[in-house]
Amino acid sequence: MDMTGKIAPDFALPGAGGGEVKLSDFRGRKMVLYFYPKDDTPGCTTEALDFTGLLPEFEKAGAVVIGISKDPVSKHEKFRDKHGLKVILASDAEGDVCERYGVWGEKTMYGRKFKGITRSTFLIGPDGRILREWRNVKVKGHAEEVLKAVREA
Repeated sequence: MDMTGKIAPDFALPGAGGGEVKLSDFRGRKMVLYFYPKDDTPGCTTEALDFTGLLPEFEKAGAVVIGISKDPVSKHEKFRDKHGLKVILASDAEGDVCERYGVWGEKTMYGRKFKGITRSTFLIGPDGRILREWRNVKVKGHAEEVLKAVREA
C-alpha cells in the first residue's frame, strides 16, 4: 500500500504526558510519523533514542517527530522517562490509526505468525501530503536517512 502523494489520514490520539496528539495541530510543518511495535524492546528503544538524539536537527529542518504504537499512555510514559526520550509518543491502543496507515498486519517471528505493527515511517509535508514512506524499517541508520529526506523536502 503506497501512500506517497496522498493526504495523510488525520488522527487524534492520547499522548504521553497528557493531552491529545492531533495530526492537524502540526499542519504547516513537516512531520515524521513513525510506527513501532512495542515500548522498551531493543529495536524500538534504539529507534526512539536515535530519533531523540537527532531531534534538534529535525527541529532545525522544521520537522516534528511523533512515535506511535499500540502501547497504553502509561507504558509510553515509563518508556519515555526510563530512556530520556524527547520525541512525542502517542498511543493507538485501538489500532485504528495503524490500520489507516497500513502498518498493522500479519508478521512472522521465529516461525510463528501473529498480528503486529510493521515498523514504518512517514514523512508528511506542511500541506498534509505524504512525501515519502519507509516500510519494514531496519533501525540501524534509519533516523539519519529520514533526517536527510526531511532536509531535502
